[in-house]
Amino acid sequence: MSLIPTLITAYLLINAVSFLAYYLDKRSAKRSAWRTPEKTLLIIAAFGPFGAFAAMRAFRHKTQKPLFRLVPLFLFLHLVLAAALAADYVWPFVNG
Repeated sequence: MSLIPTLITAYLLINAVSFLAYYLDKRSAKRSAWRTPEKTLLIIAAFGPFGAFAAMRAFRHKTQKPLFRLVPLFLFLHLVLAAALAADYVWPFVNG
């Protein structure tokens, strides 16, 4: 298997785990059960911002907390990094 598909698969899994972590925390909040610490959720969001952002919107979870306004910033940084990596990967083929 090539490195690129492996990295993409790993990234998708990280974001799925991020989505699941936010979902489980929201479920725990509704049940008044043990909660995932906010610091942990933010660290997870730093590595999987697409999953975290999607879960925040889908479940309306942590959307009012000021610190969680970092999640869209994490998402933007990941988009910039992905664009830079894609450009670096594609540029040699364009210039030829």
